[in-house]
Amino acid sequence: MMKTGSIWALGAMSGTSLDGVDAALVLTDGHRIEAFGDTAYRPYPEAERAAIRAALGQWPEGPDVAAAARAVEAAHAEVLAPLAPRAALVGFHGQTLAHDPAGRGTHQAGDGARLAELLQKPVVWDFRSADVRLGGQGAPLAPFFHFACAHWTGARRPVVFLNLGGVGNLTWVDPAQPAPDVPGACLAFDTGPANAPVNDLVTRRLGLSHDEAGRLAGEGAADEAIVADFLAHPYFLKMPPKSLDRNDFHGLLDRVAGLSDADAAATLTLAAAAAVGRGADHFPSPPERILVTGGGRHNLTLMAMLDDLLDAPVAPVEDAGLNGDMLEAQAFGYLAVRVARGLPTSCPGTTGVAAAVGGGQIATPS
Repeated sequence: MMKTGSIWALGAMSGTSLDGVDAALVLTDGHRIEAFGDTAYRPYPEAERAAIRAALGQWPEGPDVAAAARAVEAAHAEVLAPLAPRAALVGFHGQTLAHDPAGRGTHQAGDGARLAELLQKPVVWDFRSADVRLGGQGAPLAPFFHFACAHWTGARRPVVFLNLGGVGNLTWVDPAQPAPDVPGACLAFDTGPANAPVNDLVTRRLGLSHDEAGRLAGEGAADEAIVADFLAHPYFLKMPPKSLDRNDFHGLLDRVAGLSDADAAATLTLAAAAAVGRGADHFPSPPERILVTGGGRHNLTLMAMLDDLLDAPVAPVEDAGLNGDMLEAQAFGYLAVRVARGLPTSCPGTTGVAAAVGGGQIATPS
């Protein structure tokens, strides 16, 4: 399909926080990261965000899925088009609407074949289904990229990448191992809700997309009884790897209904931090530092809570020379190259799949 050696790949990500689409170029051979390229961002206007939100939790036959898919495809085509001529192929994650690996599987809205026609580029998509079919959780999928990032930053000791999007997930990486699918190289799992509950709270109550810099949470007092009850959820008793759907903790918003705006935001923010704290109990060995990516790293209240709860230093990934706004998009560009070259994209330590597996379909334009 393509020459050997490093190529430019264009990745895109539309996360569970529903803010918009990130796009980023990465130069890679599917093993090492050689360079990072240009990036772009296209926010979802409220009408598109509403269409996607209406379809959350629905499977392909759902009544609102077609409208959500159209919004996702249009947004991706718009943000990817200016960068696509520089790339050999595109990695398209789509928009997760439902995730139930032990039941119906996983569902991402958006058709990679349609995007390939619009961009006139090969598109790698449907990254998660093969992993789920083989008994994996289908998530998280960025760990192999995080392993490459650890090498790119020059790490020599274990490090954790903590992604705080709508749902939180982390990857513990031992860069001393020779490859990401070697036993002991990576452990990854979803930590619990991150930005999604707070975003939903301020959207419903204040008409805002998110709690800017965590200021509202910083003005409130967290209800620790609610947080303690949240931590009693059976999910936190499961051993990793494990993954979540955005709505698995939907009752959390009901629990804070009687609190003021600030106290509710503080409670939901502490819940997100406490979930990460529970996740840290599973680290195979203490990390040298915890590098935070995703929108949650801009929430100063959340970052302060994490610093209080975790034993390792907590810092945004920018401290290691990485772009926390674009790391997930870069990951799917990197994974697209791995798929195209027949390399695995997940393994028992990252998704719980029975053996290392390469996911993804490749759509080529006519």
